[in-house]
Amino acid sequence: MGSEMPNVLYVFGDQWRAQATGYAGDPNVRTPNIDALAAESISFTNAVMGCPVCSPARACMVTGRYPLGHGVFMNDLYLKHKAVSIADAFGGAGYDTAYIGKWHLDGHGRSTFIPQERRQGFGFWRAMECTHDYNESCYYADGPSRLQWDGYDAIAQTEEARRYLEEHGSERPFLLFLSWGPPHSPYDTAPEEYRAMYQPDSLLLRPNVPPECETLARERLAGYYAHITAMDYCIGVLDQTLKANDLDRDTILVFTSDHGDMLGSHGCWGKQVPYDESILAPFLLRYPAEFGTKARRIDAPINTPDIMPTLLSLCGTEIPATVEGSDYTPFIRGEKDPGHVAALIASYAPLGDWIKKKGAVEYRGVRTERYTYTRTLRGPWLLFDNEEDPCQMSNLCGQPACARVQRRLERALGQRLKETNDAFLPSESLIKEYGIRVDETGTVPYTD
Repeated sequence: MGSEMPNVLYVFGDQWRAQATGYAGDPNVRTPNIDALAAESISFTNAVMGCPVCSPARACMVTGRYPLGHGVFMNDLYLKHKAVSIADAFGGAGYDTAYIGKWHLDGHGRSTFIPQERRQGFGFWRAMECTHDYNESCYYADGPSRLQWDGYDAIAQTEEARRYLEEHGSERPFLLFLSWGPPHSPYDTAPEEYRAMYQPDSLLLRPNVPPECETLARERLAGYYAHITAMDYCIGVLDQTLKANDLDRDTILVFTSDHGDMLGSHGCWGKQVPYDESILAPFLLRYPAEFGTKARRIDAPINTPDIMPTLLSLCGTEIPATVEGSDYTPFIRGEKDPGHVAALIASYAPLGDWIKKKGAVEYRGVRTERYTYTRTLRGPWLLFDNEEDPCQMSNLCGQPACARVQRRLERALGQRLKETNDAFLPSESLIKEYGIRVDETGTVPYTD
């Protein structure tokens, strides 16, 4: 096969913030296999998940489009198969395509069977729309019979991926997505051997966790880290499988997530807000045959819609015209300086009034290598110098000394909104325009 058409193994967790790995400097978590992978990988230190909520982020990964382009700007919407998907593009180039784990793009019920025509072109299928019951987790294969993963689903799904890698054969390259549900809540459901590794009282918190959130943050982080260390074990299984089957030299391995998790930082929980704990995810890309084994950092932001065109380009495959993201291959290969990239960040329709009451509102903004700038419908909101203030504890928005920087970032935001045809409408207007049915909280109702 050779490196002209490399395999792609795309592994991602749900709600895994960029700070929560050993290689990124987290003082608490144990991730020896991920740290070893980082030592051999291109590491994007500012991997921006521009719409930090599950379904929109996943739709960006699968289509290479921004949320208003693919139409999934809220959770539990159906991603209509209008654009060329990543599976379509790789499949058309001669790849076998496979998906294992959490999908969350079908919008027909969280435990409903997803037929072939609603799988965005993926062939091999062992997936469920959405579940967070990680120890009683079900999935579907080719038919409507509901099957169940054995034990903790991330480990069982990894075993399914291991079998796929061992049995696939060498006639055609593959694109394999492995999508884990953890470390998304519930935080206390990892296997006992991993939960025993973390005691709440011994954890060091980020400086931006306010005192009133410390106790709950410690409790949740202990379980969060347990999930992460369990999945670190899974990364080790996958890496060993690639090497044992001589696949590592011809396989691009990506490790990332769909977005992060606040876990008490700034007094917030979950995602959607524009702080780094929410919008940044780990992003490692290893391809030893092409790039060598020395770690290299790329600090310029890469956004979720950029992932699909970059992988297609690395594999020598045509990028469809429907893609809105950018190809980062010249930066990965060191052929071009990425310059001043401004990644669009946005919340189009926060999930329910109960979240809005806690401070999550519609916003648009940009995340650059150094700054985060956002505005709401009322005007400029947040401005952080992430170099001088990495925990984003000092809002510089409106300060005279930062007026020039703010104007420059406002211009960059205006340009990104123009490029993505975003008029920055209130969520109610978008919901009406797209014909979406919501309940009394403003959330798309879903069923099991």
